Parts: sequence; C-alpha cells; structure tokens
Amino acid sequence: MTAASVTSVEPGSPSPTTDELVTTHIPLVGHIVRETMQRLPTHVVRDDLISAGMLALVLASRGFDPERGVPFARFAAIRIRGAITDELRSTDWATRAVRVKSREVEAVRSTLAARLYRSPSREEVAQAMGVSVGELDALDGDVARASVLSLQSLTVDESADLLPSRDEAPESTLMRREQLGMLADAIAELPERMRIVIEGHFFEQRKMADIAQELGVTESRISQLRTEALHLLRAGVDACNGTPPEPPVGPLAPPTRGRDRTAVRAAYCSAVSTRSTLAERLRVTTVRGELLPLREGA
Repeated sequence: MTAASVTSVEPGSPSPTTDELVTTHIPLVGHIVRETMQRLPTHVVRDDLISAGMLALVLASRGFDPERGVPFARFAAIRIRGAITDELRSTDWATRAVRVKSREVEAVRSTLAARLYRSPSREEVAQAMGVSVGELDALDGDVARASVLSLQSLTVDESADLLPSRDEAPESTLMRREQLGMLADAIAELPERMRIVIEGHFFEQRKMADIAQELGVTESRISQLRTEALHLLRAGVDACNGTPPEPPVGPLAPPTRGRDRTAVRAAYCSAVSTRSTLAERLRVTTVRGELLPLREGA
C-alpha cells in the first residue's frame, strides 16, 4: 500500500467535510508509521507515532484547500511525516551533532578494526580522527548518556540491555550506574502529573489512554505532559553532569499564573542535582550495573 493508493481528493471534485477527509485517510497514517518503524530501533513506541500522525491528519484536514491543486493524500502525507519526525526528535536525548559524530567514530573504529584485526585503542581512534583522547572520551560520554537515558530502554523488562559487557571497564560500569541514579533523581523531582505519566508509560508499560483516564485529561494532554517531562529530565540530568541548561521549551510545570518558567526550571535542576550523593545514586543499580525497579531504587 502506498500514499497514492489512499482515496484522495482531486482538484475540482466536491469538497468533502473534515470528518470525511480524516475517516477516509486514516489508513495513510498506519502506512507511514509502518514505513517509518522499519528504520527505527525496537524501543520506539508505535502508539506514540500513531497519535502524532493522527493529530497531524486532523490538522491537515482543517487546513486543506483543494483549489491549490494538490491532492489531499499528498498534502496530508507531508504533514504526517513531519509530525512523526518531530515526535521522534522530542524523545531523543542526543542532539543531531552528537548522532553525526557518533556515526563518524563508529566508522573509524570499524575501519581500524578491519585493518588491525583487533579492537583499536582509544589513542588509535583519536589519532585517526585528529582529536585528543579527552575529546574522544567526551563524545563517547555524550553518546553513552543518550543511550542510557533512552527511557524506553530503562524498563525493568529490558534492563538486560543495560548489562555491562564482559569487556567493559569498571569505570565505565560505574559511570553507567551513576547516570541511571541521576535519572532516578530527575524522575522523582518531576511535578506529580509528569511523574505519573513517565512512570506509567515507560516503566509500567501502561497505555496513554489508561493514564489519561486516571488523570481525567485527554490523550493529547498526556502526550504533551510526556514531552514536557522529557525536556525537564534532560535538563535535570545535564545539571547533575554540570552541563549548562538549554532554553526552556514549553511549560515546565502545571500551569500557574505569574510563575516564571526559567525560575521553575532552575529550581528543578537544583533539586535534582542536590537530591542524593553518589552512593545513593548507585543504589538504583546492582554492582554489575543491572537496573533495579524504579520505585525500589528511587
């Protein structure tokens, strides 16, 4: 099935209602999501992409003008793909620059491994890239943090993904354990509704509709709370790492008149960074780096 195979609205034909456009083109959302999922890691939640795509379809139906000469299916497909891309970016802990650099590092490591018939050392990789060992370590740290802090990978059932390999150095395991402890602190300091959404959706594997019913709000509001919470979590963990905070994006807490968003974010980051000691953060995991249940470890 392709986007073109979906019943479309051609220029000059009678204008259907918004409901008719949405109902007729619902299969288009499923097609684009299936197409996108083939290129994504397994931890990406399909329902989240469906929700983003459906919202984009509704908005497209409201903004469609058949007099422009563009079939609705083509017009909506562009909107849906854009919404899905935005949804994926909103939940990605690594910046685009980090992802690009990470691929460059992996390419260099693969090339050196093929040439040397062994895993290259840090010094050899750094020399091949023309950077210092310190710069390479900093990049590896950024990539590791982005991987460790992918919330879907932090569920109890999937904690095996976080097990250290046999070749992992003790300091790497310790860094991984500390990062998980920082994340537990950041979740614990979230505003109550955001914390319920994060724990319910990512750790308890609950559906967005169920959480929405519990909190008495719409699914779109739950999606918004999740996005806001992820921005806060990133800021909180960055504060623990000493990284300067990024400008706030969207509301940072339940709406309160007269509340300064920057001050709220600063207070949250301060609370996260001072919540626990290193020893307390390490209690979130076992000595081997295995993630404990969130409520038990927090």
